[in-house]
Amino acid sequence: MKTVTMADVAEQANVSKSTVSQYLNKRYDYMGEKTKLRIEEAIRELGYQPNIVARSLKQKSTKTIGVIVANILHTFSTEVSRAIEDVCHLQDFHTIICNADDDPAKEKKYIEMLRAKQVDGLIIFPTGNNRELYKRMLDEKYPVVFLDRSVADIPVSSVMLENEKASELAVHHFYEKGHKLIAMITSSIAESVSPRVERMKGFKKALQSLGLTEREEYVKSVEPDEVRRSLHEMWQNSEPPEAILAGNDRVLKEILTFVKEKNLSIPGDLSIIGVDDVPYADFYNPPLTTVAQPTFEMGKTAAEVLLDKIKKKQPEDNRPDDRFEPKLIVRDSVADRGGVQ
Repeated sequence: MKTVTMADVAEQANVSKSTVSQYLNKRYDYMGEKTKLRIEEAIRELGYQPNIVARSLKQKSTKTIGVIVANILHTFSTEVSRAIEDVCHLQDFHTIICNADDDPAKEKKYIEMLRAKQVDGLIIFPTGNNRELYKRMLDEKYPVVFLDRSVADIPVSSVMLENEKASELAVHHFYEKGHKLIAMITSSIAESVSPRVERMKGFKKALQSLGLTEREEYVKSVEPDEVRRSLHEMWQNSEPPEAILAGNDRVLKEILTFVKEKNLSIPGDLSIIGVDDVPYADFYNPPLTTVAQPTFEMGKTAAEVLLDKIKKKQPEDNRPDDRFEPKLIVRDSVADRGGVQ
């Protein structure tokens, strides 16, 4: 079959090629309604498909961005990705989402692959271990935004939660309900992933400010598959924790599995708060108190910042990080032991 061209559409609609081009690029300012309808009908009748590659070369834009998430299993990753896609769709941009599994080698591979496909910019949940690659993008004035995390001495615009405050909200709520022996488990901070480090820092600061004892054996940063082992070790002590803060949704899942295995009751035997308002939090039995991130607002901001960089063709501008406030959502997973009045 003969390939249908823009010239064929122009002839069928009895307009010029430039008018068809204006229609395809949605520049309708001086185009009559009848003209638009004739072009639309010609495209439909001829089965015309625009040459996206040729258009990208001409416009020097693929109208596509890449999103490299740290781990798609996190509720946060899924929700912010949806928000990014929503913003891009309204701006006629496409999104390609890749899952790096917190693996620097996979992250590097995806960055190089997406750039080879000439995506116009990247939103990255950085592993932090591809510093030379991040620096090269900055040197090349390539549009990039970090989401959820920042990397020390890499001046990329970052969209993040006020992570220290998230932990402080949880600890203060435990304290107000009369809990003094409070534990925390978060994913491993061995690679200095910024939200994990900040949440741990906020937890310790809150204990100190309230005059509570920090027991080293009850503060753990481990991989998710090691969470239950860490909890078993805690429960070998004569005085196990009264309350526990889960640093993210995957850690929370492992804590809830441990509770079931040990036949513990929530909040009778153990009070729990999780950072990330997981979808099942409000219908779990009992409903779970959480510290929520404004995921859609964060994803929306990351997309808007990146698209602004792409459209203005601006280099990295050392703009301050966008930090978002966490929100404590009180439900029924924290026992009232007669705390501060």
